[in-house]
Amino acid sequence: MQDEATATFADPRIPTRETCVLRYALERFAREKPDETYVVFGNGESWSYRETLERTAARAAALQSLGVKQGDHVAAWLPNGAEALLSHFAVNYLGAVFVPINTAYRGSILEHVVANTDAELMIVHGDLVPRLGEIDRAQLKRLVICGPDAEVPPGLDAARFETLPAQPLAPLERPIDPWDTQAVIYTSGTTGPSKGVLMSYLHLFSNAGPETWHFVTGEDRFLVNLPIFHIGGVGLPFVMLARGGSIALWENFRTDEFWDFVRATECTACFLLGVMATFLLKEPASARDRDHKLRLALMVPLTESAGEFHTRFGIDIYTIFNMTEISTPILSEPNPTALGTCGTVRPHVDVRLVDENDCEVPAGTVGEMIVRTDRPWAMMHGYYNNPEATARAWRNGWFHTGDAFRRDEAGSFFFIDRIKDAIRRRGENISSFEVEAEIVAHPDVQEAAAIGVPSELGEDEVMAVVAPVAGHSIDPAALTTFLAERLPYFMVPRYVRVIAELPKTPTAKVQKVDLRREGVTADTWDRETPNITFKREKLSLR
Repeated sequence: MQDEATATFADPRIPTRETCVLRYALERFAREKPDETYVVFGNGESWSYRETLERTAARAAALQSLGVKQGDHVAAWLPNGAEALLSHFAVNYLGAVFVPINTAYRGSILEHVVANTDAELMIVHGDLVPRLGEIDRAQLKRLVICGPDAEVPPGLDAARFETLPAQPLAPLERPIDPWDTQAVIYTSGTTGPSKGVLMSYLHLFSNAGPETWHFVTGEDRFLVNLPIFHIGGVGLPFVMLARGGSIALWENFRTDEFWDFVRATECTACFLLGVMATFLLKEPASARDRDHKLRLALMVPLTESAGEFHTRFGIDIYTIFNMTEISTPILSEPNPTALGTCGTVRPHVDVRLVDENDCEVPAGTVGEMIVRTDRPWAMMHGYYNNPEATARAWRNGWFHTGDAFRRDEAGSFFFIDRIKDAIRRRGENISSFEVEAEIVAHPDVQEAAAIGVPSELGEDEVMAVVAPVAGHSIDPAALTTFLAERLPYFMVPRYVRVIAELPKTPTAKVQKVDLRREGVTADTWDRETPNITFKREKLSLR
């Protein structure tokens, strides 16, 4: 007779629990390959599958002693590291819901998220505790403090894992099912209050599992350099566990330490989000550029320098389109050559590009991407405590991404912009994404954001906010001349502002809302002041 972990479901689209549920997958590989490494840390420490299970079960028992039950929400406010990984696994081992919180949050943003979680218990780093004293903590009652000690705000109980009495782990009330909620991951909140994405085990498994990211295998060691509260930070440890593979857990991405960390931990795969690949390419060439075991990198978005990255570092480049709410509907073949492509639709997913009425647009026309899958629970099942946002996103039975795309006749998808980031100048719709791609092609530019700012003529003017490569300076006039040779005249920025570093979320997304709020500052260069203009090219008619 099959046990609860290996029992099959009537619907063939649903894998067994030991295939896609964290508790059972960890027990399976601790049994099948107990001494093989699951995780390597930057300090040289590593845990085998057996040790990971033992640590997880002990931590789960400690949480159980504090009253955590199957289905409870447990908040985690921790930086990347062993405590964060162990908290994630222990919460899920109990069948409870893991709710990580962005470590940059404070004030009203933190207050909103804490209230939204419905968590009564939070696992928190000691340095973050004082921020809880500045907010209304809603239903939060107890803290488990990791790292340094902290003064606990009145009204909260506190404990430390090392002082809790050891006790046997009680059995589950029922088996953990693939459709049970595994985590609530909060969106970046760059366009409004953060929303809690309800993610089932099947969602996280489908997001990057063996049938989705088919190019990643159980032999790989995947670098986890995105924070635990990001889909990459919480998802990669789980999907590599589901493969019987391993991870290298890094506190956060640092350009000057990247290759040393990759070499020391023998990573074979990594995820390069946002400007990470640009930062690495703009480092001086080295005789050790190919002295590593990396065989593939997911570059999101794919930049025009992808080919240079492939050649210089000897790494196959893939790209994808994904969001926390969905499960990688679009992915590429290795080393795609079409500039700006995200790839093609993977099996078991339906993708359409539609207008504002959800009517499909023809190939070559820009439309909003909407998505659905043929596997139940393979995408988010709602925004927690936010039925209005859930209904808006899931209208007409499709998830609406809010992203504008174009599809060519061959079925390749090209990202145009976040619909809310699009710029409209004098009747022309402008993709901030496309403008930014050309700006960072300039050798002096490390990173860039293109935003719309109000025009005295109505609609928008294009503004570029740029940060220089270390040791370089940016001449705004020279930059606009450079762009005039690469962009249509109406896309060339009128305004250029040079700052040391762009404001970003801890998930490396540029905080354009902050830049828009600041607008045209006193230190912003305006090319109309020296009267530098670019006009439509006059074409002769025959």
